Amino acid sequence: MTTLKPLSGCVAHYDPNALPVEAAREIVRQWAIPREHEARVERVGLFDALNRVLAEDVISPIDVPAFDNSAMDGYAFAAGSLTSALASGRETVELNVAGTAFAGQPFTAQADAGQCVRIMTGALMPPGCDTVIPQELVTREGDAVRFAATAVRAGQNRRLSGEDLARGKPALRAGRIVRASDLGLLASLGIADVAVRKRIVVAFFSTGDELRSIGEPLTPGSLYDSNRYTLFAMLRRLGVETVDLGIVRDDRASLENALRRATEAADVVISSGGVSVGDADFTRELMNSLGDVAFWKIAMRPGRPLAFGRLWSGERAGAGKSALFFGLPGNPVAVMATFYFIVREALLAMSGAALQTLVAIRARAGEPVKKRAGRTEFQRGIATRDDAGQWHVVTTGPQGSGVLSSMSDANCFIVLEHARGNVEAGDEVDIVPFDGLI
Repeated sequence: MTTLKPLSGCVAHYDPNALPVEAAREIVRQWAIPREHEARVERVGLFDALNRVLAEDVISPIDVPAFDNSAMDGYAFAAGSLTSALASGRETVELNVAGTAFAGQPFTAQADAGQCVRIMTGALMPPGCDTVIPQELVTREGDAVRFAATAVRAGQNRRLSGEDLARGKPALRAGRIVRASDLGLLASLGIADVAVRKRIVVAFFSTGDELRSIGEPLTPGSLYDSNRYTLFAMLRRLGVETVDLGIVRDDRASLENALRRATEAADVVISSGGVSVGDADFTRELMNSLGDVAFWKIAMRPGRPLAFGRLWSGERAGAGKSALFFGLPGNPVAVMATFYFIVREALLAMSGAALQTLVAIRARAGEPVKKRAGRTEFQRGIATRDDAGQWHVVTTGPQGSGVLSSMSDANCFIVLEHARGNVEAGDEVDIVPFDGLI
């Protein structure tokens, strides 16, 4: 049985109890690989392909555009009329209009020297024509048009057959997450269905005797479980299949049963809560018997108690079906931060998607921010952009990992790197916008 610990130990700065964020990401990347076999691929129609991961390159069966056509409304003519006018010292070109070409209704006759064809955007270029002069640059009197000889270049405003996409060339690459624009591209090629990877299955649950589900009355010391709802929403955004195992009580038998059920049902198991060092936290004990753990804590705020490893559904580690395991903290903000900066990339990689890095933007801090060197911090921020295009950011205020309302108030994470200390007002920082994430 190949275990995580020896391979993880090869990562720089490896410390399973205080791992830098980048080192944690590197370890997770080593183990978050797609399941490579034919059964993990299926064909779906375009209406079902949105946000799915392409399993193979999509090859264009046609040229796009399929024919030379006009890029705008205007008049099509042979470029020789320009060279003739310039060679003879004339400043204007005068042409007779031989007919009109509409999109889907081409002008099929030959346009002779001294003639042009009124043409609409997307219409087939008439025989003998290779240039289009925009209609706003033309003066028309009856069936004659006049325009400056320098107003257009030879071949301008004509879209060539295959210049966007040539027959036999890849239109979309394997590993791409299909976007709305991709559906339009596929439809323009006449492609009705595509091969996509089957969605990975992620089982998730919350742990804690203090948790209550919505609809249950709150008793002294209890609170409603929010983590399952944020996890569900974040997982849905990634297009994975989900298995909600609800709330698991703080006893060894309940947790063991939940971990076995989750491992049997899913490719990845995510829990929230139960990975600290409290007397009622049984995850560490069970992972030592049922799984293989790469790390327990990372140098991250919020989100220090975070376990990553592999589980087996059998009676011991290495027996039965396996699944990757992420034991997230119990605090709501820490759940979201660790998901987006540790778990998200792993789930995309296991789905077969090409690497989808989070885009960071440089912004100026609008206030001093306290930061201790030796850990990466993800603070909640409110970013704005001034008239000059410069981004500015301030925090939402108190940064406690249980302040869930701060995530609703914020529109970005302020990412303060591992070695950085305090931030002064006016210093540049990286921000990661929530748009498309939360």
